[in-house]
Amino acid sequence: MAETPRTLRLSLKTRFLLAAHSFGIRAASRSDHTVNRSVLNMFDPKAAASAKPIDGVSSFDNTIDPTRNLWFRLYAPTSTATTDSLPVIIFFHGGGFAFMAANSKSFDVLCRRLAREINAVVISINYRLAPEYKYPCQYEDGFDALKYIDGMAFENFPAKLDLGRCFIAGDSAGGNLAHHVVLKACEHTFSNIKIKGLVAMQPFFGGEERTESEIKLVGVPLISVERTDWMWKAFLPEGLDRNHSVINVFGPNAVDISGVKFPATLLFVGGFDPLQDWQKRYHEGLKKSGKEVHLVEYPNAFHGFYCLPESPEFSLLISEVKSFVQKQSSLT
Repeated sequence: MAETPRTLRLSLKTRFLLAAHSFGIRAASRSDHTVNRSVLNMFDPKAAASAKPIDGVSSFDNTIDPTRNLWFRLYAPTSTATTDSLPVIIFFHGGGFAFMAANSKSFDVLCRRLAREINAVVISINYRLAPEYKYPCQYEDGFDALKYIDGMAFENFPAKLDLGRCFIAGDSAGGNLAHHVVLKACEHTFSNIKIKGLVAMQPFFGGEERTESEIKLVGVPLISVERTDWMWKAFLPEGLDRNHSVINVFGPNAVDISGVKFPATLLFVGGFDPLQDWQKRYHEGLKKSGKEVHLVEYPNAFHGFYCLPESPEFSLLISEVKSFVQKQSSLT
């Protein structure tokens, strides 16, 4: 069995949380690539929206399309004067396209911290999940949510939103989703939204080959080749493989984006993430396509570290995103 090149040191609390989450995912994942939602829900605690501020942030839910459970949770910092105009971060949650939701407690904590510390409005999108809804449903939901937000009236909202300073963000599968939503948005004319940047937190990309990091990083938290293989099979319709351009974005079937006006990208990679080689290829692909991309590597970070505030890299990531949002917002 392959060994990790370094020792990943985690607190007992973190190990317990990661073990419980992994157990829940395994227990809910059936061999026929379907999900036992009843079992999964026991290991995926949800947080309710709260108009009453929690840690200086209010949250509100808004339905886009009840027939496909498409909705979002909006987080607004309450310490800001109502006359202040705030940038907007539209966030897509991770979970391998098959698990988790916008109101999962871990993502509620993350989005609340982003809103408070960056002083931005965060809009977290709840989209349809595989295998009940396979590709391209998630991408349709993501782009439809963007168009819906573009047409919303926010006049009576407690905080003033500046959709002209809009950022698309996502973690893991949400990072993949964010990339493709931005790519589609580049071809669309919005009334109010102007995308200033993309934030990709350990995006979930892949391919048919096995990379060095996938082979060597065995036994690390949350992610394994077996688990990602299961997720891709649950996600893809029959007849498609992992070299599809939606997964292997700069692989043999890549879409040429060199002529696309793609926004600046902030990319996070962890040294204990088996997906890191695919994420670094994404970085190189963006650079070769002539796009601005900023790579931030945390050598001791595992996949999904940003969902655990006690992780040493959690605050570092928040700070990096804040700097990126401020820098890109200042550009005309």
